[in-house]
Parts: sequence; C-alpha cells; structure tokens
Amino acid sequence: MPRGRKLSSADLQLLLRALLEKAPAHGYELIRALEERSNGFYTPSPGVIYPALKLLENIGHAAFDIDGNRKRFRLTDEGRNYLDANRVGAEAMLEALGRIGGRMQDVRDALAGIQEFDAEPRDELHEARHALKQALIQARGCTPDQVHRIAEILNQAAREISGVSPSLP
Repeated sequence: MPRGRKLSSADLQLLLRALLEKAPAHGYELIRALEERSNGFYTPSPGVIYPALKLLENIGHAAFDIDGNRKRFRLTDEGRNYLDANRVGAEAMLEALGRIGGRMQDVRDALAGIQEFDAEPRDELHEARHALKQALIQARGCTPDQVHRIAEILNQAAREISGVSPSLP
C-alpha cells in the first residue's frame, strides 16, 4: 500500500476473502477486524463493505447464512481458490495494514504527552517536527556519506531527547 494510495475495491475484496477464510463473519465484524488489524488506521464504512460482500456473493466467492436478522458471510470453495492464487498479495496487504497501523500508534503514543504542554511550547515542537520533516525530504538522493551524517545527527537528537527528564523545566 504505497503512501497516499487508497484501498481499491479489488484489494478490499481480497482482504475480505482472507478474513472470511479465518471465520465466517457479519459485515460489521469485518469492519472491526480491519480496524483492529490496522490499529485504527483503516476503518471501512458499511457503504464500502456491504457492496464488496455483495459482489463476492455474486461471483460465487462468498455465501451467507441468516443469523437472526443479519447475514453471516463465509468463503466458498471458489473464493478460497482465488485467495490461494492471490495469497501473497493478501498477506502483503494485511502485513502493510498492521505495519502502518503500528506506526500510527507509535506516533499517537509519542504525541500523547505533547497535549499536556501549553500552546506556545506545543506549537514550537510542532514547528520543529515540521522543519525536520522538510529537511529529510530535501535530503532525498544525498550521498552515502551524507546519509551517514544525517543518521548520526538523528541518533544524537534521539539520545538527547531520551535524556530529558519529565520533571525538568
């Protein structure tokens, strides 16, 4: 899932096949499963999930059983065969969702304490993070020696930040 790319309907259908292979599920359970696997990064809407499930049903890759007043979808043999033929792609997407979601959680965790700052220091920290991001973008394509120097600078900054005591002003 390259940066900025939205999940295509074919990608979503492949993910749904992979989830249904593990266990039959209602649409909302599939939404929650994708949300959990991505650590909140990707939460498809019912308006996306149900048409995808209907398409899988229409092409014979999924079927459903009535469970109360809801449909519980399951993978058919045809769906399993398709998934087997495309398993590498499905696993790569699931892994990417988990990795991206993990990174997003790391950022949320790192920024959690920042909300406790007053507005001025918080804005100053935001500007510093933005300046660092812009500098790294501008450094793309630099020489191996420059990459090594940038890594040294970032590692030194990380060590210094880690050494800042929460009780110090």
